[in-house]
Amino acid sequence: MSALLNLKNVHAFYGAAHILHGLDLHVNAGERVALVGRNGVGKTTVVNTILGLATLREGHVHFGGQDHTRLRAYMAAQHGIVVVPQGRRIVANLTVEENLQLGAAVGRKGPWTVPEIYKLFPILQERAHTPGTALSGGQQQMLAVGRALMANPSLILLDEPTEGLAPVIVDQLAVIFNQVADQGTALLLIEQNMSLVVRVAHRYLAMAKGSVVAQGQVVNSREGLHDLESHVMV
Repeated sequence: MSALLNLKNVHAFYGAAHILHGLDLHVNAGERVALVGRNGVGKTTVVNTILGLATLREGHVHFGGQDHTRLRAYMAAQHGIVVVPQGRRIVANLTVEENLQLGAAVGRKGPWTVPEIYKLFPILQERAHTPGTALSGGQQQMLAVGRALMANPSLILLDEPTEGLAPVIVDQLAVIFNQVADQGTALLLIEQNMSLVVRVAHRYLAMAKGSVVAQGQVVNSREGLHDLESHVMV
């Protein structure tokens, strides 16, 4: 199977700081992959490298069989790559529905429309004309996911989507992520909540010091959870 996303021997920098060291990573079409590891090992830099926000000095990034090594962030959604960023980044002066419409601005066709997002997140329909930043943290995360889906992507990069959220909201998001993946969208889940990882991901990559040091299949069990947690502590 050819990879939807393929990073090969990637060396990425912020200025003079060398963050990613020969990183290899791939995600197949429709696949659910988790990227795990401690804070500071370079997980978010993987996202920024894919989006062209980190400086790639060696290696290649391919998406959909095309070379996107020099991809710019504003072009990513046009090629089917969207990110649900850490911190959500809801636009303050726009309503919920206006924030959703931002995701559709790229013009990609597909199944995700405002009515479909409202089916997925009924609370967003109830608060459609409320300022996006007036929502609770969990609702803002739902809005960030909905906005990403409105671009009808082939791949969603989820950067710490459960950070600061109550367990009940994490449970809701696990169900949503699985529903989205079941419809064919690939997920790259960057997450430290291992209970979410075992419920959503099928395969994991563990990072340390800017490179992948372990990988394998995710087993949704107590033993699988323990195995993942051990890799996070590398």
